[in-house]
Amino acid sequence: MRKNVVAGNWKMNKNLQEGVALATELKALLNGVTVKCDVVIAPPLTHVASVVDAVKGSIVGVAAQNCADKEKGAYTGEVSAEMIQSTGAQYVIIGHSERREYYGETNEIIKNKIALALQNGLTPIVCFGEVLAQREAEKHFEVVKSQVEEAMFGFSPEDFGKMILAYEPVWAIGTGKTASAEQAQEIHAFVRGIIVEKFGKQVADDCTILYGGSCNPTNAKELFSNTDVDGGLIGGASLKAADFMAIIQAF
Repeated sequence: MRKNVVAGNWKMNKNLQEGVALATELKALLNGVTVKCDVVIAPPLTHVASVVDAVKGSIVGVAAQNCADKEKGAYTGEVSAEMIQSTGAQYVIIGHSERREYYGETNEIIKNKIALALQNGLTPIVCFGEVLAQREAEKHFEVVKSQVEEAMFGFSPEDFGKMILAYEPVWAIGTGKTASAEQAQEIHAFVRGIIVEKFGKQVADDCTILYGGSCNPTNAKELFSNTDVDGGLIGGASLKAADFMAIIQAF
């Protein structure tokens, strides 16, 4: 069954104490409030175990922002999916546009990370999307299709159904630009269509597809009102508990 999800990606922001304070504040704001979506926060890796403790007893789930594409071994500085799972986190963001751009992650690397996340019982939040040049060249459908097919379609329908997808119009991340609600719906519907072709209508109908491009308290309601937009992967607006809460309540 398709779920609405609002996930906050803190990126490389907040030290440990600040992160625990933010998580604690969000937990307090949610206390006793009925919401119509799952809530996830993704602190830096150093904070994950502490944030898991901070939100215990609440509806808030915790994600890591990345995991290694190897199971274990001599990979200094890497953190495995098994390690993330051992902290009590339930989710991991995979293939974020910043990982693709700055760290050279390919669809094959992302596919390996998804496999390891699933093996360790984590829910992968898998990102995809086009950069400005690709959008302006009208290649956005082609780019999105190849990313989804190459990174996510090599799995069984059952395993694919355990993923959350997140569309990132990369040109709208941290730029203040936002894809219009119509542009977001267009891509989300397109992706759901190619899922139908691969796995059938039921799997596609059940798939959660998030919007991940400068979503904020002002535009969240309009974006989330689209048939195929099931929530958001939120960046900067997730760093203030009140703003993030406003987005959660946009459903």
